Amino acid sequence: MRVEDIMRKNVVTTQPATTIGEALLLLRANRIRHLPVLDDDKLVGIVSDRDLRDALPSRLLTHDDDDTVLHKPVADIMQKQVITAHPLDFIEDAALQIYEHKIGSLPIVEGNRLVGMITESDLFSSLIELFGVNKPSSHIEVEVDDRVGMLAEVSQIFREAQVNVTSVIVFPGKNPGKKNLVFRVQTIDPRVVTQLLLQRGFSVVGPTDGGVIL
Repeated sequence: MRVEDIMRKNVVTTQPATTIGEALLLLRANRIRHLPVLDDDKLVGIVSDRDLRDALPSRLLTHDDDDTVLHKPVADIMQKQVITAHPLDFIEDAALQIYEHKIGSLPIVEGNRLVGMITESDLFSSLIELFGVNKPSSHIEVEVDDRVGMLAEVSQIFREAQVNVTSVIVFPGKNPGKKNLVFRVQTIDPRVVTQLLLQRGFSVVGPTDGGVIL
């Protein structure tokens, strides 16, 4: 899945001269947490709700210049080194960007033009859909040898049981030389598949007694 498939195309933006008070109202009115800052349609920065909170006067301590803070431009507090993504990037690469840089959103740019925006919530929702956990399904986890062809061999068992697989995740097993295959399957009772896997000599991590995930 590409970033362009999940990005929000109607992006609320602001300008460098927009005041901190105006930016705060934009965030609250649109229920968003990040505002890309554009200058002549070019992305020059981004301001988050955290940036604005840090700039606002303290509720406990007052200062003579508290009122002037709200009238300062967002250019004074915006993040100028903006991490971005391209519409054709894969969503897992975008998720890695957000994870590694510890940011909450990614402006999507094509050339110098802002074309969209994705947030942590957008990525989280998309990953849930990719894993198939948003629909009635069952979870089957199998430990296999870490060698070529094991996924195909296990998949053949699902074919024989006439059970449709909606998603597969592969990750290193706890034991040396092993991998774990996690299948999400369209059946309310996975016992037919798990029993067949056990009969063929595969190690079923779970469930061993069935179990539906709704």
